[in-house]
Amino acid sequence: MTLSRVTRNYQITIPAALRKRLHIQVGNLLGFCLERGAIVLRPQTLVDGEQAWFWSKEWQAGEREVDVAREKGHTRRFKSVQAMRRHFEK
Repeated sequence: MTLSRVTRNYQITIPAALRKRLHIQVGNLLGFCLERGAIVLRPQTLVDGEQAWFWSKEWQAGEREVDVAREKGHTRRFKSVQAMRRHFEK
């Protein structure tokens, strides 16, 4: 455990070793929450509202499913869009 003092403005310094492990940089956002009596800090990223759909749990689950299918070779290439349409219309 590393200690950090709370300043008169209620600011703290995140120890360098932790900053490096979490890749925290100047200007990054951190989320604070209380878990079982402890303050937990988590690096956060803002997502533009127009891109939020991509980061939904459902969409990300689909992305992982596709990654697994690709790794297993369950993909198919088509010579044209028309060929792809014919395949899926069957």
